[in-house]
Amino acid sequence: TEKDASKWSKEIFKDLFVDLKFETMEGNCITTKILSANGDATVSNRKGKLITLYDWQLKIEWKGKLKDDDDELKGKIGIDNFGDEYDVDEIDVSVTSEANDAGSKTLKKSIEKYGIPSKESTSIKDKSSNKKKIDTMKLTMKDEFKTTAEELFMTLIDQQRVSVFMRSQSTVDAREGGEFSLLDGNITGKFLELTPHSKIVQTWRFKSWPEEHFSKVTLEITQGEDCTKLNLTQSGIPSGDIDRTREGWKRKYASDEEQRDPAAVIGFELINFLIGQPVKMKANQERSRKSSQIFKKGHVIAPTVQQIQNDVLTEYAVKYWAPRKSERAPYDSKIIEKIYKEEMLGSNQYLEEYLWPHYDPQNASIYHVISIAVMVNEKVRERVQSWEFLRNRPDSFPGLFRQIMDLATDDWEKITIKEQTALLMFLIHCFNSLENDIIRREIQGLVSIAIWTCLIPGRLEQETQHNPKYKKRLNSIQKAYAKADKETQLILNKERNFLWKSIHSFLDVLSKIPESGPISADLVQYCERYLEFIIDIEAAMPTRRFFNTLLDSCGFVVNCQLSTLILREEGRLFGQLLDMLKFYAAFEINDHTGTALSYHEITDAHYDKITALQRVAFKHFPELRDIALNNVASIDTRDSIIKHLNDLPYEKLYELTACLSLVPRVDDTGKKYEKNYLIELLIYKYERRLSQLDAINDMPLYPTEEILWDENIVPSEYYSGTDCLALPKLNLQFLTLHDYLLRNFNLFRLESTYEIREDIEDGVSRMKPWLTEDNMTQFSGWARMAQVIKPNIGENRPARVRADVSVNLNIRKEVKREWEGLKKHDVMFLVTIRATAGPGQKYDKTMPFKAQYGVEYVRGCEIEGMLDEQGKVIEEGGFEPKPDFKSDGRTFRVWLDTNQYQQDIANTVHGAEDVYETFNLLVRRKPKENNFKAVLDTIRNLMNTECVVPDWLHDVFLGYGNPAAANYTSMPTQVNTLDFNDTFLTADHLRDSFPDYKIRWSTEDCNKHVPPFRLSFMDLPSHGKKRKADAEESTSCKEILVEPYVIENRGPYPSSQPRRNCIPFTPVQIEAVRSGMQPGLTLVVGPPGTGKTDVAVQIVSNLYHNFQDQRTLIALNQLFEKIIALDIDERHLLRLGHGEESLETEKDFSRYGRVNYILERRLQLLNEVARLQESIGIYGDVSYSCETAGHFFHYQILSRWEEYINRIEASKDIKAVAEQFPFTKFFDDVEQPLFTGKSFATDLDVAEGCFRHIKKIFTELEEFRAFELLRNGVDRSNYLLIKEARIVAMTCTHAALKRHDLVKLGFKYDNVLMEEAGQILEIETFIPLMLQNPEDGQSRLKRVVLIGDHHQLPPVIKNMAFQKFSNMEQPLFTRFVKLGVPTVDLDAQGRARGSWRYKRLENLSHTAAWPEFKLGNPGFQFDYQVIDVGDFQGVGESEPNPHFFQNLAEAEYIVAVYMYMRLIGYPKESISILTTYNGQKHLIRDVVNMRCADNPLIGKPHKITTVDRFQGQQNNYILLSLVRTKAVGHLRDVRRLIVAMSRARLGLYVFARTSLFQNCYELSPAFNILLQRPTKLQILPKENWHNFSRKLDEKQEDELVIIDDMPQMAHYVYQLYNAQTNIEQTDEIAISDSSDDGNDGTTNTDIKPTQSDANTKMEVDVKNEDTEE
Repeated sequence: TEKDASKWSKEIFKDLFVDLKFETMEGNCITTKILSANGDATVSNRKGKLITLYDWQLKIEWKGKLKDDDDELKGKIGIDNFGDEYDVDEIDVSVTSEANDAGSKTLKKSIEKYGIPSKESTSIKDKSSNKKKIDTMKLTMKDEFKTTAEELFMTLIDQQRVSVFMRSQSTVDAREGGEFSLLDGNITGKFLELTPHSKIVQTWRFKSWPEEHFSKVTLEITQGEDCTKLNLTQSGIPSGDIDRTREGWKRKYASDEEQRDPAAVIGFELINFLIGQPVKMKANQERSRKSSQIFKKGHVIAPTVQQIQNDVLTEYAVKYWAPRKSERAPYDSKIIEKIYKEEMLGSNQYLEEYLWPHYDPQNASIYHVISIAVMVNEKVRERVQSWEFLRNRPDSFPGLFRQIMDLATDDWEKITIKEQTALLMFLIHCFNSLENDIIRREIQGLVSIAIWTCLIPGRLEQETQHNPKYKKRLNSIQKAYAKADKETQLILNKERNFLWKSIHSFLDVLSKIPESGPISADLVQYCERYLEFIIDIEAAMPTRRFFNTLLDSCGFVVNCQLSTLILREEGRLFGQLLDMLKFYAAFEINDHTGTALSYHEITDAHYDKITALQRVAFKHFPELRDIALNNVASIDTRDSIIKHLNDLPYEKLYELTACLSLVPRVDDTGKKYEKNYLIELLIYKYERRLSQLDAINDMPLYPTEEILWDENIVPSEYYSGTDCLALPKLNLQFLTLHDYLLRNFNLFRLESTYEIREDIEDGVSRMKPWLTEDNMTQFSGWARMAQVIKPNIGENRPARVRADVSVNLNIRKEVKREWEGLKKHDVMFLVTIRATAGPGQKYDKTMPFKAQYGVEYVRGCEIEGMLDEQGKVIEEGGFEPKPDFKSDGRTFRVWLDTNQYQQDIANTVHGAEDVYETFNLLVRRKPKENNFKAVLDTIRNLMNTECVVPDWLHDVFLGYGNPAAANYTSMPTQVNTLDFNDTFLTADHLRDSFPDYKIRWSTEDCNKHVPPFRLSFMDLPSHGKKRKADAEESTSCKEILVEPYVIENRGPYPSSQPRRNCIPFTPVQIEAVRSGMQPGLTLVVGPPGTGKTDVAVQIVSNLYHNFQDQRTLIALNQLFEKIIALDIDERHLLRLGHGEESLETEKDFSRYGRVNYILERRLQLLNEVARLQESIGIYGDVSYSCETAGHFFHYQILSRWEEYINRIEASKDIKAVAEQFPFTKFFDDVEQPLFTGKSFATDLDVAEGCFRHIKKIFTELEEFRAFELLRNGVDRSNYLLIKEARIVAMTCTHAALKRHDLVKLGFKYDNVLMEEAGQILEIETFIPLMLQNPEDGQSRLKRVVLIGDHHQLPPVIKNMAFQKFSNMEQPLFTRFVKLGVPTVDLDAQGRARGSWRYKRLENLSHTAAWPEFKLGNPGFQFDYQVIDVGDFQGVGESEPNPHFFQNLAEAEYIVAVYMYMRLIGYPKESISILTTYNGQKHLIRDVVNMRCADNPLIGKPHKITTVDRFQGQQNNYILLSLVRTKAVGHLRDVRRLIVAMSRARLGLYVFARTSLFQNCYELSPAFNILLQRPTKLQILPKENWHNFSRKLDEKQEDELVIIDDMPQMAHYVYQLYNAQTNIEQTDEIAISDSSDDGNDGTTNTDIKPTQSDANTKMEVDVKNEDTEE
């Protein structure tokens, strides 16, 4: 039973919260009444258990008086989350006062300080005086830390480290008698004893403990040989808090939810995060001595982090290969050996500056070779440029490659299995880098036809019989080999035998793995990596062509199938990889031609193999007469093959496999094969396989519990890149379109699965499942996105399974509306939870989720609709209002996945549980994140349809053939003459745009050399038969014939005049426009500010005017907004999807918006027809419809016009033009006179323009006629899409969601243009190319224009495994660029002050002419500068949570600079603060909120965000924090640096540890430029933003102030602020609390730096006592 307790609760609230009295030191107050109580409460009785659920928002009125004051003060208390799922200390209470005077504020703060008392207490002081005896307990704990005693001691008392980790303000006064306050005052105490590096004694209490009760904590630190021991003793802990305190000390780190509990954030293990990596003991001895001396003087400071400088590898780097050191020590090979043996391989240019320059193929040691391989592997793992080092000495790579080949096959005894794995990974990376010419040359020899010499003779004969041309090639190879010298023969032998020897070496290792017992993890990893290696070779046509036969002849798959590893628990991933290998080994493709096999070709090939088996059996094996004479279907299954062969003697079985050339003849080798192996070999060869397409069609689209929590398939978020995974890779090449779609299908499915897993885990954990005494699962929690359900399975319809799912929506109204607002096709998940623990059980987030919460089953479903109380589906968008429900119960009708349902029901036949009777939880997802099923359906439909990529694009798309084959210069369908419309502004602009062409005019009259122009390119090749000499002559002659023309007069109205382009395109931009107008594939690479969007818009406009029978599909809103402003009739524009809502225009370009526009336009035009009818004196209702208007035009208007033209042409009378014009009265509303009478030609042109205006009215009405005939809104919108719109815009996601509907409607288009193609997933770029059915087996698509910048960040992939291992982030645009497809690289920018951020990027002229670019930056010596930021309080970067990096010094410095800019007048809208990590973003926001947010003089900057989030945006001034001080991190990805450095228009100031980043090889080009300027901030505080005239190249030395570090800058800003606000503050900074008005920084100051600046620190960070000079 369940009852609504809301009314009862409201009465209880009056007793609880009314007449509460507050008596404090400041005054008295009382709560008078409850103003509002919004929420609900229910009480239910389940299985004898009373369960209460409630969630309220309360507002309470209070009144009070200050002591010694009779004025009554009023205010409100707000309780926003008074609910059952919140603990007392989690409830948010806010206090406000009606007045804003000092008294109200004082009383308000008093209430906030002491909290809301219960009715039992009369005053705060009374409550504290009634002490009770407290039962206490004692706690002792021990732990060990891999660090020094000094480091551990400093970590426990260092205020900076504690503050950063807890992400809250902490105060630690580390001296005897000094106090500490942690977690915003939740933990407080006092230091009683401090013995340096050995002992800490302190009083310690939780805020929730009884007042004045403290426990005593003693921490004893003992330095061991290899670690430091810590003993903790805590006495006086209230007995009720002993468990919480113990868990708190143990806890590693806390999530945001756990941090509400102070005990959750004081763990032993978190100290490791603060300490970082262990430091060498010797390196710390001197620092230890110094810190002890400082300690004795009465205060403690944190040690300076010297880890990088003290690191041995850094010392070697400085000595041997530092790039900026003039003198280096001579090369020493022993150094390489030492670095390798001590596992100190690092990334500080060791490979580029030492390993590779000193590599000698003749003398290099094993350590040298493996070090290079390991360094390359690490670069690939970190996704930075891996092969750049080869540019310096490319001739040495063949020697390195051969050494690695030798080590991987012949020298197993010299290296370990772990080293073999490293070499194998190096080879994997080589095979995946075939776009690199240096690497490709070495790989080609390993996979050429020469490897067939390793085949057994019988198999070789079979292959050459089927392909006679290969026999000739092999013979010629053998002849060339015989003529070669011995050294060449040795190299050739190594190449042709490498893969064969490698396979057998691997199989030998695999065969030695035992069935049980211990097994090396390194050995398992080697086996997994080897399968990855083989899969990569099989998955690319250039490497697969001859290798697949070699692999098959070795029986590789069968050997792996029969291995013991696959049976062990450790071999699970190995088995998944083997399944992938089976798929590719039997891929449905002709290995020799590269063409995909049709279903009939696959069937024919299978029958040919069975027939060959039957012939051999009939001829040589009478025992197998049944096989020889039976039909194929009866002998090509696994069971039938085993049945026929199992009883065959071993000798006969071996003879059979030898006759079939599956194994060598007995006399050829003495190797013994197992009988089981021979049978499995025959099964693998002759078993009928399920079609790969059928397997895909049988695959469920929704993830189940088996996939959701399988780490091998869907790895966790923090994938390091070191492990192998059973995932497909998106490399540069694909076998077929089917292979391409399948890989993307699997990856998109798994990426969606990862996101679904997160949502389900969130919903389940919030529902708090628990196990009752009778083993039933109950839910004690509440979740917005999950509800308890009771499913009722419906009927099994053909091709569809339906279910009804019931939920009780007794929840908040807004959440209830969300559930009732679920739409058709939304996806939900049915979950079965079987709880494993009782109520109150705490779950360990480090342990597997599925087992802890008892997740048994997960099944997806798709909503058909919500049912009314009569059981009928409520139709969406209907005219009838939604029905009123009498109860909170709702039922959804859903469609289940038919494939999954069939599998589940089939399992029940074998005794499995009926899954569909067990569901007890329903989980929904946010609509924007829930389109995965539609995209997967689209991809699967593409696999099942005739997916035709245009012939001209097919090979390039798959990554084969000539990369330039799809470029317009290679296309046979080039257009000789193109109308460039308004592309050129003048004749000179045209000449400048084609510097390599001779310009020839169609007219010699220079006065007529006025745009628009038609251009005929005379250098285009003729595609007919032509003599060679003529062809050579034509290609050498580059000439353009220019034909100026005049646009026809469109009418006398200003709105009739064409809108023209005003952008002076550069020659490269013109080439991009020309390429986009021609048939073929166009790639435009556009760095920031180079006019990518303007080029795209001009291409669309020119296509619209040149090819009026063609339609163009475009993407992205910004592009569409600019197209609206062009000379394009808006009735031909259409925007699909929700994106039209974000267009910055009042016009609605959606389907229904365009329909409404056309209907309104129709009425306007019919009114014009009526006016025209009246002007010529015709009676009747001719303007009734489009049809009647059409008749009126043909019989009345056209006849009058033709008669008029005939008379005028005959008379040539200038007066007659105006006098006889039949429509003069109609144009009375235009500026008069209509005809000037100056010349006959001019007046006739005006008359013709007027008629064109009239004709356009009737032309539009004729197009709109269909909208009169179609009465339904859907039909009208479909007609608009199919017939009327010529430029259709949609996002790639919308294309994927609606492809099925668009194809069904018969949507057609000829051109596709995508902007920002470098930020779109590969499959999301491909689907828009496939939105129409082929015509006669050919694609209608003529042009594909992709515009983007592959130098910037790719699309976001949430799961790191799919990003790093599978390369899922690689867009199609980037893949084309890597393949060598010709690009048009825009080479001039006009957005920013300088172009140094990109190579070969010039500046447009206005960047030197406009005033904002000519002037410097007020208050700064330089327009860009990198500022070196050292440690603050001994701490640089910190990592309070994994991958949550912060740097307090940089955060404070950057905010101080921002405050300085605001104080000298910079507008806050023109400043953005960027950083490379989320942790730093949050830290900077906290500092800004503390320092600036509430201060009207400063305020918040335009944005504080990460570099990744700011991509595509810009601002005038950028302050950038790079955060890291120990390792470069993900900034090694140069694309991220490029985005970071290219966001600023006028000023860029980078805050970083320069010593770290300048030594990073990948970042050195940018930092070499940045470091040409000083690394200490140079400011000019007397300058002001409002009155500024200093030129950019002028340097001010007189008033220059050099800032040494962050504390000095903070102090300087403090002084500047005081000077401007005229407030004297002597003890502490209180900028964020200032309430005085400022003057926006217009006051100049005469502040000069003092000697004490460097030693002064902001009070909020540390009080600097006893400062030393």
